[in-house]
Amino acid sequence: MSQAAAQMTVRESRHAQLVEGEFTFTAEDFRMIAETLHAAAGIALPESKATLVYSRLAKRLRTLGLESFRDYCALVSGKDGLDERQQMIVALTTNVTRFFREPHHFEHLKAQVLPGLLADVRRGGSLRIWSAGSSNGQEAYSIALTILSLMPDAPDADIRILASDIDTKMLAEGRAGLYGATAMAPVPTDLRTRWFEREGDAWRASEPLKRLVVFNELNLIGDWPMKRQFQAIFCRNVLIYFEEATQAKIFSRFVPLMAPGARLYIGHSERVCGPDTARFATDGVTTYRLTGAGR
Repeated sequence: MSQAAAQMTVRESRHAQLVEGEFTFTAEDFRMIAETLHAAAGIALPESKATLVYSRLAKRLRTLGLESFRDYCALVSGKDGLDERQQMIVALTTNVTRFFREPHHFEHLKAQVLPGLLADVRRGGSLRIWSAGSSNGQEAYSIALTILSLMPDAPDADIRILASDIDTKMLAEGRAGLYGATAMAPVPTDLRTRWFEREGDAWRASEPLKRLVVFNELNLIGDWPMKRQFQAIFCRNVLIYFEEATQAKIFSRFVPLMAPGARLYIGHSERVCGPDTARFATDGVTTYRLTGAGR
């Protein structure tokens, strides 16, 4: 095959229909979307996810009145595409969460970590915990409820949980603190009745519970404005969407924000990696303790 013919074949493959449907969706369209998502959120998107990308973004094309993914790519890559890039990130990320998910982490926090930290708070100290990739707040409120089970007057102490996420819609849901009966099922009855208020078939976080949690938008591959150190960081089932190099960078960025001996909780399919791996000593199932002082 001549070089010209080979080049033609490559061009044809790039513009061939990748997924059958009402909109034209080519390999080139997928490449542009994957590159845009990676640049904006650090998320690696393999071509095996092409069908998922098509199904989720086709809804955006209909909403915007666009005729093809080529038009959509032009929009999100343009100077006026910031809002739609955010919508694209929301559409392509999965917000799977529930109260007390992976309960062994909360058992560890309650038995091994909080007693000493709360004793320090009672002596006038402070406590800071970060829920990174908090979705609609169920993880952050689970942390708060674990604290409240040991220290009911925690809302009046210097205790704060930072709940951060890239999805502003999920953050708004977290601030509202309203959850249906199915979502609330894992919450122990005594904690549910004491720290939530019934609203029809749903439950809303009480004001004292809400005082423990601060919701802020944050992109894990962007700037981190936090200055204070955390005694614990929950970053669970988030980094699996990143390439290993990005994961390693984030683990290294955690280190200076962790107080001496701080704990890091990650997802069941995740592992610490990168140049700071040796700083994280195993402290339980997918639970790590920072050794030495932060930078």
